Amino acid sequence: MDSCIVVHPQFDYTWPFAADYFHSLWRKQGEVFFLRLDHNDRRRLGEVLPEPSSVKRLVCLDVPVTLACLKTLDNLKEAVFQPGLSSELREYANQAGITQYHQTSEGFWGQSVAEFALALTLCGLRRIPQLHHEILTSHEAWDYSSTEGKPGTRGAQFGDDPRFVNGTVRGKKVRIVGIGNIGSRYASFMNMLGADVAAWDPFANDPCFHRAGARKEWHLDELMKDADIFAPMLPLRESTRGIVTAEHIFTLPKGCLVVLVTRARICDTDAIRKRVLANEIALAADVFDIEPLPLDDPLLGRHNVVHTPHNAGRTEDANRQWAEHLAAQFRPRCSSF
Repeated sequence: MDSCIVVHPQFDYTWPFAADYFHSLWRKQGEVFFLRLDHNDRRRLGEVLPEPSSVKRLVCLDVPVTLACLKTLDNLKEAVFQPGLSSELREYANQAGITQYHQTSEGFWGQSVAEFALALTLCGLRRIPQLHHEILTSHEAWDYSSTEGKPGTRGAQFGDDPRFVNGTVRGKKVRIVGIGNIGSRYASFMNMLGADVAAWDPFANDPCFHRAGARKEWHLDELMKDADIFAPMLPLRESTRGIVTAEHIFTLPKGCLVVLVTRARICDTDAIRKRVLANEIALAADVFDIEPLPLDDPLLGRHNVVHTPHNAGRTEDANRQWAEHLAAQFRPRCSSF
């Protein structure tokens, strides 16, 4: 029982495809002991492994671990513990010569979220969800015969809303807060589609901007002033909570499209709500200040809002990358311990 994977359904709740995919990766290298516990089974790791002293590499996913458990694993060389061990157990594992692997970043879902942000951007520009909903119950969206033929009004095969930024990404001023795993990918998508992309990120170094095809903006106040599309994409931490203030939001030009896909609370969400409900800006959002949104929330079903239920990140592809990023850290099987 050289290689073991033990997983609790609590882990599957968050990453429903990751453990099985990890198992498939290791099975290509040889025999693997794989155990998935029942929902109500909270046995400790040492109680579920039939031969703990034979285990050399281990993936333990949401199964409780104690010091006594680690002491039974006297031949363990490499391991993943999700979530991580306490400081006491980590110190023991280090002294025992157990190499512990961790996710070095959240890049494994960066592509999924960035692509979703691109999709929300296109939907916000072209009102795709609204038009889809309209044609389910009415032919009005198909009828261009009643258009008046006046400049700036609805014309044949035109479904965009001219009160807000609309049409193609090409030529738009895309302004991004955060140029990390998600923001850099989104910036590169916008750049490839012909947008003028600028970003502000006090936590990133210069190569992050260069690789993303984004001009570095040194001042957040300046970033906001000319945005056609504004996408705040920082993770939510104490240092980033509310970093985009109400004053910043009220600086956005009228008609701007705001794209939210990471965490809403990095912005003053009250200010966003106020401007959206006043028909001053449009919103394409996968994340909100209140989740789930109450069914009577005034943001729902608006002509200037595209909304989804916080599901941008955990695709099957992201699950596989979660597993791949960890599996790659283990020593190749041809290596001797």
